[in-house]
Amino acid sequence: MAFCNSCGAPLNEGTKFCNKCGNAVTGVPAATAQPIAPAPPPSKGSSSTLKIVLIIVGVIVLIGFLGVATIGIIGYRIAKNSHVNQKGDNVKVETPFGSMETSTDPDKTAEELGIDIYPGAQVQKAGTASVTFGSIHTVTANFESSDSVDRVCDFYKQKFPSAQVASSDQARCSIISGDKGNSTTITVQPSGDGSRFSIVTLTKKS
Repeated sequence: MAFCNSCGAPLNEGTKFCNKCGNAVTGVPAATAQPIAPAPPPSKGSSSTLKIVLIIVGVIVLIGFLGVATIGIIGYRIAKNSHVNQKGDNVKVETPFGSMETSTDPDKTAEELGIDIYPGAQVQKAGTASVTFGSIHTVTANFESSDSVDRVCDFYKQKFPSAQVASSDQARCSIISGDKGNSTTITVQPSGDGSRFSIVTLTKKS
């Protein structure tokens, strides 16, 4: 049992002041200080995720830049090595990949197509072109005639007796002929009191 140092009165365990004289009791052990736990180190997960995101974004931007630069270089080389020649309505464009030529000369168009043109038909400037890429040569020509669709179709049916012919209720017809990679497609449709037809030929050079 503990006693007061001032008056000698008995003290209960843990008493800080004497119940008799009121003086502070000395010798009472102070409360044991609790150690402070060290703060946990900052998490590295968010930092690593941010780095990965930045790396991905950087790679995407780099790929985009390289793609634009490549397209620009290719476009520049094509433009540098391309030539445009024009003589009246005849325009010819030559590129490293092939050539394209437009013409409204019916004789030249007929020669390029390699087939007979319907008598009296007028070649149209819009859509008429001759294109060559490598060994493939294609010619597209549009015509107008004062004759009916049936008469134009009958003319070309005789020129291509073994061709496939498709007709519709709207007085339109298509004639398709092909042999050994070469093909001819003729499409005829009404236009006013007459008809309009297009001829597309595709040939492969040996």
